[in-house]
Amino acid sequence: MWILWTILGILGAFIVITLIRAAFWTPEKISSEPLDEENVDVEKYRRDLSAAIQIPTISKVNPDEVDWDEFQKLHRLFEERFPLVYKNLSCEEISLASLLFTWKGKNPDLEPIALLGHQDVVPVAEGTEQDWTHPAFGGVDDGEFIWGRGALDMKNHLIAVLESVESLLSEGFQPERTVYLCFGHDEEIVAAKTSGAGALADALKARGVHLDSVLDEGGAVLDLKVGNILAKRLAGVGIAEKGYADYRVSVTAKGGHSSQPPVHTAIGELAEVIRDIEGHQFKGKMPDFVYALFTKIGKNVSYPARIVTCNLWLLKPLVTFVMKKIPPAASLIRTTTGVTMAEGSPAANVLPQKASITINFRMMPGVTIADVEDHIRKSVRNKNIEVEYLKGKEASKVSPTDSRSFRILEELCTRTDPDMIVAPYLVMGGTDAYHYEEVCDNIYRFAPFVMDTKLLLTMHGTNERIPIDCMGDALKFFKRYIRMMSAE
Repeated sequence: MWILWTILGILGAFIVITLIRAAFWTPEKISSEPLDEENVDVEKYRRDLSAAIQIPTISKVNPDEVDWDEFQKLHRLFEERFPLVYKNLSCEEISLASLLFTWKGKNPDLEPIALLGHQDVVPVAEGTEQDWTHPAFGGVDDGEFIWGRGALDMKNHLIAVLESVESLLSEGFQPERTVYLCFGHDEEIVAAKTSGAGALADALKARGVHLDSVLDEGGAVLDLKVGNILAKRLAGVGIAEKGYADYRVSVTAKGGHSSQPPVHTAIGELAEVIRDIEGHQFKGKMPDFVYALFTKIGKNVSYPARIVTCNLWLLKPLVTFVMKKIPPAASLIRTTTGVTMAEGSPAANVLPQKASITINFRMMPGVTIADVEDHIRKSVRNKNIEVEYLKGKEASKVSPTDSRSFRILEELCTRTDPDMIVAPYLVMGGTDAYHYEEVCDNIYRFAPFVMDTKLLLTMHGTNERIPIDCMGDALKFFKRYIRMMSAE
């Protein structure tokens, strides 16, 4: 009996401690003092963004197939619309069409900062052109949105940076630190053998430049509304991005006429390979930065809900288990496996002599391309498979959340909106930022545009567009960011 009473006593004490802990488990106090007002010209930004969208700077895997005249048109647009940038900053064309702007600071002893962007966009899927409300490269401004390819990815970001620098120059501002603007030309080509961003980073490295910080595209600002539990905005700052690897796995067979098939053709054997690969997923483990994301959100929920969220340390195994069952959530905690392509016989009446699948992996930081190949070979029971690495890039390093640059990002967001939650997160796709790891330790991915989740789904899709009502705050953010980050 005494054992039962002991257990009940411990349980009761735990409940009391939890109730008290939840009451005091609140967000850390961050300065909410209003920021100085910034003058921004949203009308000019709208005109310039619309004009930039009308130039189809489409990147392709084969550089010989790219219309480089379109990139030159965009460069001429920059020069025409941002004369002070070209007058006061040096501009170099790097590689095929990338641009490196250098804004010299007053103090050469301070480490410079860099703002990144890419000029290229993805093409419109063939056959979907008529599905657009407005032409994909029309740059139509209907008073509520600006429509077109690149409106979200990422001419909005690119033009906002240039607008902000132009505005600061018109006000006579000069940075203490040197500011680099690095605009690549082929970010949309995943794991390209050569890249504009790589060439830009190499140019800085060759000049002995080490950057204090890098800011590139990343998560937008999202509204978090969950009944009476949570009503905040979330600014996700990407501190890392997943790696990428494509592998082709093949099996061979005798082949022949389909009128005399074996029990399993090469495709039949390949089906077993697929089952093995999909049935042996990478292990899921909650990284520290994902735990930090949940903690940040958990501290902002209403009191009754905090009774649960304050015990994330205890519930971590359960949360991880549940996340693995939900594909979008699982991608935050493990390397993902996607069988995306298959090929076999060239005709319906011919047995395939070789059948192949292509598998796309998105690796968590800490998982390498070599680890992926080992995983394939260990997971598949058929040891006669052929495994061929096609292309990829390693996962990025994880940037710190206690750096000066992360604190400034956090301060800018919370002083703009005291109800905003700023939290680190993992970028699922790729950015140009990872190319800069040899010249910078503090690399962050953040786009200061308040966005509805439904609109984000139009990125790379039909009816990509950006709401006009998010533009003013984004322009103010970039001006303030440059002011604060370029100071001593």
